[in-house]
Amino acid sequence: MIGGRPPTSSEAAVVSTLVPDQPRTFHVVTLGCPKNQVDSEKLVGTLLADGMAPTDGPEGADLVVVNTCAFVEEARQESVETILDLDERKARGAELVVTGCLAERHGTELSAEMPEVDRVAGFGVPVTLTPKPGSGQPPPPGFDLLNLPRPAAPAPWAYVKIAEGCDRQCGFCAIPSFRGPQRSRSISDIVTEVEQLGAREIVLVAQDLASFGRDQGVGERQLSELVAEVGARVDRVRLLYLYPSDLDDRLIDSVLATGVPYFDLSLQHVSPPLMRRMRRWGDGVRFLDRIEAIRARDAGAAFRSNFIVGYPGETEADHDALLEFVEAAQLDWCGFFSYSEEAGTYSVTLDGQVPQPLMAERLGELTELQDMITARKRDALIGRVVEVLVDRSGVARSHREAPEIDGIIEVPTHLEVGTIQGVTIVEARGPDLVAEATGRAGQEGVNQ
Repeated sequence: MIGGRPPTSSEAAVVSTLVPDQPRTFHVVTLGCPKNQVDSEKLVGTLLADGMAPTDGPEGADLVVVNTCAFVEEARQESVETILDLDERKARGAELVVTGCLAERHGTELSAEMPEVDRVAGFGVPVTLTPKPGSGQPPPPGFDLLNLPRPAAPAPWAYVKIAEGCDRQCGFCAIPSFRGPQRSRSISDIVTEVEQLGAREIVLVAQDLASFGRDQGVGERQLSELVAEVGARVDRVRLLYLYPSDLDDRLIDSVLATGVPYFDLSLQHVSPPLMRRMRRWGDGVRFLDRIEAIRARDAGAAFRSNFIVGYPGETEADHDALLEFVEAAQLDWCGFFSYSEEAGTYSVTLDGQVPQPLMAERLGELTELQDMITARKRDALIGRVVEVLVDRSGVARSHREAPEIDGIIEVPTHLEVGTIQGVTIVEARGPDLVAEATGRAGQEGVNQ
């Protein structure tokens, strides 16, 4: 069941008072990953081009759009709860449209079980207001969401999606079943978008970033070329995220050349038997070797990864191996996620299901260990001079912090938003840091 309750109405709903000469209004809510955020910004671009105006909340909007996530059960539940909340808050007569992964993956169920939703729009289906009966207006045509234009970046940084879909068949992931095979954009189209955004930091995202260009008939991946092209136009280029099997010397050199030695590696686990059951490449030894090779080239390189806890067949020995790896790798940032059974994936056919209480216990152990590692690494930065990009008043990031994912650096509020500054770290507060201005921009300490 996708829906959670029968339809309700709020007696306190705001009545929409439309004035003919005023533009129709919209409000977009985005859930899930950075790739979804890019999709939402492109949807906003189409709505603005249609002459509509954004609102700060759903209460005053004629069109309310929720861009949903459906990666795991927890994300699906959040999407449903958000839909129900928006239904109660939107103006009477406003149209509620659900798009994104939940709409694509469970659109039929949503339409049947959630009468709160006025329209379900899968990928490539317009989310503009439905033409009124008798208006003579035809429904808008479909579009290629990947290549739509978008507004200028509202912050000094921006995500840029360089490809859609994925060709891999990881045992736990259903994304290829509803996002389709990998479809890369052209370098020229991406560069044009980067120039139009006007951001100082560009964060490249895709489901399989390192495979960029492989599907375009050129016979090889093109991510290194893309990074160089983008890096020639902005101050910072950041990549989220990379499969370790594709992290060759050429790509490492390309990342280091950007001045943002940040490596977000999709590892998922380290036990060889479990990696085979996951249909993934690699193991803890090979991962550690690669990490140490990068650190030998740049001692200040920062690392992030994510791991699945409780994948079918995970034994105590597998869990201990992951604990040992986390201690040895000393990653700057790390996320741990409980295994989620996804219909249609290979993992649902496997035996050895891990009980939820044991899964939670293992998750707690790993999280506690990584929190201590992250805190130690942040403490070690006290006294260092680092280069930061000021994202908003009083908040900045160095190369070690990806936006919206990692910690932040608190800086003096007089530092201008959008500038790159040299600051001195004076305090660590868990994952976050506090810094003072040094009076000189662009001064990064040795071996930082």
